[in-house]
Amino acid sequence: MDLIGFLPDFGNIFLSLGAFIVALSVIIAVHEYGHYIVGRWSGIHADVFSLGFGPVLASRVDRRGTRWQLAAIPLGGYVKFAGDANAASAVDGEAIATLTPAERRRTMHGAPLWARTATVAAGPLFNFLMSIAVFAAFFWVKGIATDVPVVAEVTPVSEAAAALLPGDTILALNGQPTPDWEALGKAADTLPDAATAPYTVLRNGTEMQITGPHPQPPLAENVTPFSAAAEAGVLPGDLVLAVNGTPVASFNALREIIGASDGQPQTLTLRRNGAETTITVTPKRQDLPLKEGGFETRWLLGLSGGLIFSPETRTPGPVEGLWLGVQQVGNVISTSLSGLGHMIAGKISTCNMQGAIGIAKTSAAAASDGLPTFIWFIAMLSTAIGMMNLFPIPVLDGGHLVFFAYEAVFRRPPSEKVMGVLMTMGLAILISVMVFGLSRDVLC
Repeated sequence: MDLIGFLPDFGNIFLSLGAFIVALSVIIAVHEYGHYIVGRWSGIHADVFSLGFGPVLASRVDRRGTRWQLAAIPLGGYVKFAGDANAASAVDGEAIATLTPAERRRTMHGAPLWARTATVAAGPLFNFLMSIAVFAAFFWVKGIATDVPVVAEVTPVSEAAAALLPGDTILALNGQPTPDWEALGKAADTLPDAATAPYTVLRNGTEMQITGPHPQPPLAENVTPFSAAAEAGVLPGDLVLAVNGTPVASFNALREIIGASDGQPQTLTLRRNGAETTITVTPKRQDLPLKEGGFETRWLLGLSGGLIFSPETRTPGPVEGLWLGVQQVGNVISTSLSGLGHMIAGKISTCNMQGAIGIAKTSAAAASDGLPTFIWFIAMLSTAIGMMNLFPIPVLDGGHLVFFAYEAVFRRPPSEKVMGVLMTMGLAILISVMVFGLSRDVLC
């Protein structure tokens, strides 16, 4: 393998590293603050709140006696509660033995089971709450499409686009009624591969028939970072006119040709800024989640299209916005778990898994797209990290919660010897997963 070719240039290295550290620091700070504040509310004292590991760069002690510190290695963080022997919350038996009952109550290991459970569960919970808040804020600021298909703005990719005007309500497409956006999408999927289509629209209170543009032209609305299209130089806003000399007029036609390519290089004729250009691109095989569950393996360029017009939007109410945020978090979790299950079962490639390098590169790509994209990415990553921390692996929060469940059932915690063995096994599993993720970044 050409390792030099794999590595980005130094500018991209610094961008990737910087974006990764910022994203990770925000997520870790929120996660650890969840542990800290719920622990404090539950009567458990925190000795140290650390953002990062290793040598301490700066610190201060607050009026409650908690030392807040910034450490040199910004790849993690921890809260060391009273009674902890280390950052992994191992029990300091000797220190606890010298405490009075009141002092022992303020330690992690001397607190009631409910307090310990709430404190440990709060880390992932705060990750989810942050994600919900970010997603909801996006819905409130950007709005959501109105129920009825109303045109807000038309992308002028062809002369036919001028037939649609802002404010038009699309009543039917090619004779198929379009009472909502879902119906419009289904009608668009059945259209022939032609540059124009018949519309029925309501304009200024008058119903009329017009010949407008295909609602889903082969327009590169977004280009996925590190995709085949991105590597070949396709840019957002490019309009695909032909593939291997065969004209295409719809995104569905483009998708079908690429899907049948079997990974062979394809020559795209593009219109960019009013001029035509030609690019050769080699599709990549990818596993895509399906709405109904499961995955579908397809050859892809890494382009996402959309409607030729942007929909009229409305601002959701407070409750609706929050609920949409909850649904977005749920979608991220369900898709991630489904993907993991399919990888374990061997139904999809393990190349779908990203390690630290892949996440860093994705962080840089999101940051390059602008602050809104980067914030959305942080919320997505926060959801994933919150979910991963709930896995029942010793060392992770989910492993501690399993120990607490054992204690609740058997009225005693696992023995220190058993805990030590399980924690060592959990650490080994965690390191193995990290190494495997890095191998996917390098080899895939």
